[in-house]
Amino acid sequence: MKTSRMVIGIISIVLFLIVSLQSCAAGVGNALADNGEVSGSAGFLLALCMLVAGIVGIAARKSKTGSFVSGGFYTFGGLLGMANAGSYSDLRIWSGLSFIFALVFIIMGIRQKEKRLD
Repeated sequence: MKTSRMVIGIISIVLFLIVSLQSCAAGVGNALADNGEVSGSAGFLLALCMLVAGIVGIAARKSKTGSFVSGGFYTFGGLLGMANAGSYSDLRIWSGLSFIFALVFIIMGIRQKEKRLD
């Protein structure tokens, strides 16, 4: 299970680059169209949440608390992205993926046995 947390963390760091570049393009499109949407900014915040969750997931892959913290960042980013998707339809895909990662991390955190210091 620790290896899968590291793999998801690495995938999240790579996805940060992709999502942030797409979000910047969507933000420029929103600004040029002057349509009042914030989907580009929400996408960038989702990318930041994925980056933080990925780093925490890698650094604290042996800890139960680290799984819940990563799951919280993934969930927050997913909610932020879903609520503000607008015309940037890829944001729904990235938000769904963030929810899947959150579910994986939370389930792994629940199933992990805590080491006792007796």
